[in-house]
Amino acid sequence: MPQILTFLGKGGSGRTTVAIAAAKQQANLGRRVLFVSQDPTPATGILLGVPLTDTPQSIGANLEIVSISATVAIERGWEDVKQIEARYLRSPILRNVYGQELAILPGMDSAIALNALRQYDGSGKYDVIVYDGTGDMTTLRMAGMPEALSWYMRRFIAVVEESDLWRTVAPIMQPAMAAVLTIAWTGESVMSQPMQEATSLLAKSQSIISNPQRVVGYLVTTADPAAIATAKYLWGSAQQSGLTIGGVILNQSTSNDTVAAEFDPLTVSIVPTQTGTDWQPLMDGMPDFSQGITSPKPIEIDSSKREVRLYLPGFDKTQVKLTQSGPEVTIEAGDQRRNILLPPQLKGSSVTGAKFQGGYLIISF
Repeated sequence: MPQILTFLGKGGSGRTTVAIAAAKQQANLGRRVLFVSQDPTPATGILLGVPLTDTPQSIGANLEIVSISATVAIERGWEDVKQIEARYLRSPILRNVYGQELAILPGMDSAIALNALRQYDGSGKYDVIVYDGTGDMTTLRMAGMPEALSWYMRRFIAVVEESDLWRTVAPIMQPAMAAVLTIAWTGESVMSQPMQEATSLLAKSQSIISNPQRVVGYLVTTADPAAIATAKYLWGSAQQSGLTIGGVILNQSTSNDTVAAEFDPLTVSIVPTQTGTDWQPLMDGMPDFSQGITSPKPIEIDSSKREVRLYLPGFDKTQVKLTQSGPEVTIEAGDQRRNILLPPQLKGSSVTGAKFQGGYLIISF
């Protein structure tokens, strides 16, 4: 299965340049690489020397590039939606609605990008996918989207099934739904086959994003204090979305003494300022992306100690809010929210305490 690399940092820190250098480095090592851009402007194409298109194109040995176009993707995806609908509804209602007629709503770009990455990931064509997204909170919300959607589905199902209204109408729902759906539905649960399939897909996406052997983010910064502060904030926020940060790439610099202390225990790699079209010095400065990740995991659950440990660098207790609802604990830090489904050993237990220690939020039950 391919490794997915993405880069986070303040605008102007050189994220796209670093991402291209990483893609070129991995291709030179003989790995089949796909560079995925979500930049609608021609800027990335100028850096690559080739205009990007919405279908992968080769620009050298082992290296392909592609641009994610929300407009094109939604038109293609809409046909898939209509096919799915036709599988389950006896009389599909979307057959006369076309993708060209659809508006791209706020936030849809992230869902489209996540779906595109999922398809490229499952194609079997690549060893490495370098995703050059916005590199900010939008990218992190995309990474956290499977977990968030899974939480909303769990909450929706639980609320509906526990309601008096559901208990009243459920017995008469089976014959009514049988007249509409092409699949069997017992009426005992809100979870129909399509919802079960969606839940399974979300769970699979969550497991991939939270696996540091599959998906890793790297912070990109310059020596500028604002860039450093932004990278530290994105580090803590990435932990909330379940994305593992593998290290820091210090761009356009020659010394990392100050930066190393700011991002301890992450490893800092230095890359020089690019000159002309020579990518080799930047490629030489890239970290070894094939090495195992040694940075702290975003979350650790120790059932024997009855503890949940979240690594939240850049935050303190005044910036964190903790709430519990049944078997789930919600952590709000900065602009991110994380919902933790407790394991069976801790279900039914209430939070008894929480403290910050060594960059960790430690929750006791």
